[in-house]
Amino acid sequence: MPTMTTATSGLAPTMQTYYDRKMLEYAKTQFVYATYAQKRSIPKNNGKEVQFRRWNLFTPDAAQQALQEGVTPNAQNLSMTEIKATVAQYGAFVEVSDFLDLTAIDNVISDSSELLGEQLGNVLDMITRDVMHTTTNVQYANGKVGDNNIAAADVLTVYEIRKAVRTLKKNKARKFTRKGGKPHYICICDPDATYDLQSDALWQDVSKYSNAEQIYDGELGKMFGVVFVESTNGKSVSNGTVDVHDTFVFGADSYGTIDIAGSGAIKAIIKPHGSAGSADPLDQRATVGAKVTAFAAALLNTEWLLCIRHAVTA
Repeated sequence: MPTMTTATSGLAPTMQTYYDRKMLEYAKTQFVYATYAQKRSIPKNNGKEVQFRRWNLFTPDAAQQALQEGVTPNAQNLSMTEIKATVAQYGAFVEVSDFLDLTAIDNVISDSSELLGEQLGNVLDMITRDVMHTTTNVQYANGKVGDNNIAAADVLTVYEIRKAVRTLKKNKARKFTRKGGKPHYICICDPDATYDLQSDALWQDVSKYSNAEQIYDGELGKMFGVVFVESTNGKSVSNGTVDVHDTFVFGADSYGTIDIAGSGAIKAIIKPHGSAGSADPLDQRATVGAKVTAFAAALLNTEWLLCIRHAVTA
C-alpha cells in the first residue's frame, strides 16, 4: 500500500507527525484490492505513461517440434503483449474557519485528516477494483452466460470457487507465497458473498488454521488453495432483476498499480490560519487537504485474474 508524506506550513514537527499518522490509519483500512497488486514506479521526468511488456509463451506441440534428420526447422517468431497505463492525480480538501480555532481546532484538523485519508484510500482502491473488473476471464454462477441471465438463486458457492481454481491452474497462474503457509491464490469478496460461502461445511476460518502461518489484514479463511479477504468496496451492478456482484480469484502479478517515483502516496497538506498571506487578510481560513500526486492501475494478465459474477442471498 502507499506510504504517507506530509507538507505543512507553520505547524510544530510533532503535530505534523501526529496528523500524518492519523490519515494513514484511515487510508490503510480501505486498501484491499490495491494491496495485492504488483507495484511499479515511473522515474521522474519520464512522462505520464508506463508500459508493461511480457513475452508470449510458445505453443508446445510434439509434432511441430519434432526434428527430421538433417533438416533445419523453421524459426519461431517471438511475440509480446504490451499493457499501457497513464497516471493521474487525485485530491480533496476542507476549509476550517478561524472561529473553530477559538475552541478545538486540533480536533477538527485531526478529524478532517481522518476523513480525507479514508476518502482517498477508498478512491485508489476503487480505481484498482474497476480495472480488475475489466478482465475478460469471467465465470458466471450456475453456468449462466451473461449478467442479464443471473437470477436470485445464482449465488457464490464452493463449486464456483473450485471451478475458478481449476481455470487459474490450467492458465498456469502464479501463486502467492507467505511465511509458514502453502502457495495460494487470493479471493477478494464482499460481505454478501462471504455470507453465502461461510455456510458451507468446507469453509475454514482463520481460527481453525492448524499452523502459525502469517495472515493478511482482513483475512477471513481459506479453502481449496484460496485465501479469502473481504472488502466493503465490492462492485455490483443491477441487471434489472438482481444485483450482480463481482468476486475476484487471482494469482500473483495478474494486475498492478503505478505511481511516479513513489509519489502515489497519500499526502497530507495542512495550511494553518495566517499561512495564505494577503489572500486571507483576516486570517480566517485554514485548510486540510489530501492529494495523490500520481496513480494508476492496470490489468497485466487477464488469464491470471478471474471474476465470478453472481447474485447474493437476500
